[in-house]
Amino acid sequence: MSTENALLTILAEKIKNDSLVLPTLPEIAVRVREAADDPDVNLAKMADVIAQDPALSARMLKIANSAYIGRSIKVETLNQAVTRIGLRQIKNIATALAMEQLFVSKNDLVKAMLDKVWKLSIEVAAVAMATMSNYLKTNKHTSLNIDTITLATLVHNIGVLPILTEAERHEEVFAKPDFLEGAIARLAGRIGGNIMRAWEFSDDFVMIAERWNDFRVDPENVAYLDFVRVAAVYCDVLPIDEDKEDFYDKYIEKGVLPDEDYLESEEFLEAYNQAKSVFM
Repeated sequence: MSTENALLTILAEKIKNDSLVLPTLPEIAVRVREAADDPDVNLAKMADVIAQDPALSARMLKIANSAYIGRSIKVETLNQAVTRIGLRQIKNIATALAMEQLFVSKNDLVKAMLDKVWKLSIEVAAVAMATMSNYLKTNKHTSLNIDTITLATLVHNIGVLPILTEAERHEEVFAKPDFLEGAIARLAGRIGGNIMRAWEFSDDFVMIAERWNDFRVDPENVAYLDFVRVAAVYCDVLPIDEDKEDFYDKYIEKGVLPDEDYLESEEFLEAYNQAKSVFM
């Protein structure tokens, strides 16, 4: 049996037996999410939790003062930052910022691929955030929100992590990137769904991680999945059998995009750059 087929067989068997080692949510993200779900939590308590991680604290301050939040008065303390961002948004935004901790490896080949996956995830996130920001301007009563799409886009391809971890034991497969990309395309969705369930994320996150590249699943109403797909196509990480313009037309008709020129407009580019700056 070839190395490639052996790896696929190992992965498929471990998925079937529920024995594939899944990544664990970063500890600080677990603490923040538990605190956010506590009905007695307040802004001061949440700031205390975030303060346990200096890197996350610094990034929360940066976000609170960014153009993404859209406030002109600078905040200087973590309490002020948490107050500005808000308890509802903190849960997903803090988790999103902690995600980068998972995309690391001591193996140079794996690290290079993880860096690529993370950078592409940021690109997809920035496009989806910019697109949703525009959508929210005219759909103020929707249940969709920016902090959820931010985290959803960063975990949409989370199923890649266990595949690369398993492949690390067979370094020769990294000389064949087409094979690895094929394995990821075939298995990452199912694995990603398993990870979201293991982390006890909501059905929205499970759906995105599991089905973002499966066009057989097409929500009737505007959903987070729509924004992920538009962004993934824009960033050339989701192959389609049609011109991008034709693909976008369906989302203009659905109301996800305002018009055919939006993704080339200065308004979009400004919103995209503001969103991307959150992760840089």
